[in-house]
Amino acid sequence: MEESYKISDPQVLRAVTHPLRARLLGLLRADGPATASELGRKMGESSGSTSYHLRELFKYGFIEEDPEQRDGRERRWRARHRYTSWNSREMSDTAEGREVVKVMRLWQADALGQIVQEFDESEWSPEWVEIAGMSDHITELPPAALAEFMARTEEILRELEARHAGAPDAEQVRIWVGASPHAEEEP
Repeated sequence: MEESYKISDPQVLRAVTHPLRARLLGLLRADGPATASELGRKMGESSGSTSYHLRELFKYGFIEEDPEQRDGRERRWRARHRYTSWNSREMSDTAEGREVVKVMRLWQADALGQIVQEFDESEWSPEWVEIAGMSDHITELPPAALAEFMARTEEILRELEARHAGAPDAEQVRIWVGASPHAEEEP
């Protein structure tokens, strides 16, 4: 699986703004290869619906057929990339690009809310409960410093992944990093 799918075309990014497609892609990334029927059962959707949206994800390069796990009756799909990225400045050159970036940010915020709502501390060890959560920082930084923060966050995460690969107590963890400037409200 490739690391990132860097998108510069708003039309391509729009393909994954559909809520069902975004959820399908998320499941393939998190849980691995699956058929339309398997995904449909997980999501409470018909296999016809999931099949259509999987073909759209394939058309725009988000997923591919899994050659290692062929199913004689049905296609098995897998994600091509670990995550999707785009340059918001490049996308903001057009109204369509600005709109699709806003939709993606809203979808990400909704997904985070769902994950927080579904997290049940009673299902996890005290070590996980103690460290799981979020923090909210307000600071003053120039754009270059925020860019450095984001890049270093990625570097640290990749280093920790490599160092702890195969650890017996490792779990799949969802990490959310986001930042945006905040204009002070006038009195």
